[in-house]
Amino acid sequence: MKIYPKLILDALSKVRYPGTGKDLVSAGMVDDDIRIEGNRVSLSLLFDKPNDPFAKSVVKAAETAIITYAGAEVEIKGNIKAVSRRPERPEPEKFLPEVKHIIAVSSGKGGVGKSTIAANLAVALAGLGYRVGLLDADIFGPSQPKMFCLEESRPLMVEVGGRELIEPVENYGVKLLSMGFFVNREDAILWRGAMAGNALKQLIAEADWGELDYFLIDLPPGTSDIHLTMVQTLPVTGAVVVTTPQEVALADARKGISMFRSDKINVPILGLIENMAWFTPAELPQNKYYLFGKDGGKRLTEELGVPLLGQIPIVQSICEGGDHGVPVALNPDTITGQAFRTLAVEVVSGIRKREEELPPTERVKILKKH
Repeated sequence: MKIYPKLILDALSKVRYPGTGKDLVSAGMVDDDIRIEGNRVSLSLLFDKPNDPFAKSVVKAAETAIITYAGAEVEIKGNIKAVSRRPERPEPEKFLPEVKHIIAVSSGKGGVGKSTIAANLAVALAGLGYRVGLLDADIFGPSQPKMFCLEESRPLMVEVGGRELIEPVENYGVKLLSMGFFVNREDAILWRGAMAGNALKQLIAEADWGELDYFLIDLPPGTSDIHLTMVQTLPVTGAVVVTTPQEVALADARKGISMFRSDKINVPILGLIENMAWFTPAELPQNKYYLFGKDGGKRLTEELGVPLLGQIPIVQSICEGGDHGVPVALNPDTITGQAFRTLAVEVVSGIRKREEELPPTERVKILKKH
């Protein structure tokens, strides 16, 4: 029997794609590149996404159909390629290749001091001698420019390796980028999720972050597609979740931890930070007043099996430091400065412990990256 393209298409019209129930021809899954050289036939089948779960079974069914319909002498096995209509997204490692550790700072709800924690943790890590970057990913409420006394700053463009890149603004030893640098302070940002996600990708991939030991991401409160964008774009080392001892905040912190542990995200939880753990008056530094309840964050860590990284008190200097753009972590000799220095040490220790617990193959990947 002579082999010709229509014969092949007739055979493939007998094969149905399990995902839709349509045959391969009417579904437009047969590429136009059918090649026939004597008895040898080769072609490509088009799938909507990379790593389609039905690809192998469909290719095998197509081979069987062609052999059955065109004759046993046709050479088809191994000659059908499964091709994705969409290219695979870049591997996360292609972003920030010179960054060793990426830490997501998250909270289940707003108002728990997440951005204050992120700013002071970044400053404390820099104070320990690490190279630190901070991305303000809270697109709709950027606050890091104020906390770093950089509200009037505007990032410049620099040429690096033939590319024009955004140069992060630096203060207190921390490299910083935020949407707050690119919009007027008084203007609300009215963007849909896709626009916000693309803007953040630009601040990551088109910025000259250089070599960093720690790259912190101050995420928006709650759970949203921005969180998905971040973890799908970057190889996040782990997440820290910020809460207050109040039951309302703890309920949302549970959801935040659940989000990172979900199959879609699967980011390790480095630990939980209990902010506003107690109130201590400046004139009575030894006194503790539990305004939002006592040890709520501690109980939550015991319940969920995650580390308690630190308990940060309510102290007027923390609030004033954020308002004036001078983070309290700059002064490790104070009680609050020491609290953040201890927090930074706990985060570093947690990451090292996690790496030691990884299987040997995963540890090799990390060593190669570094």
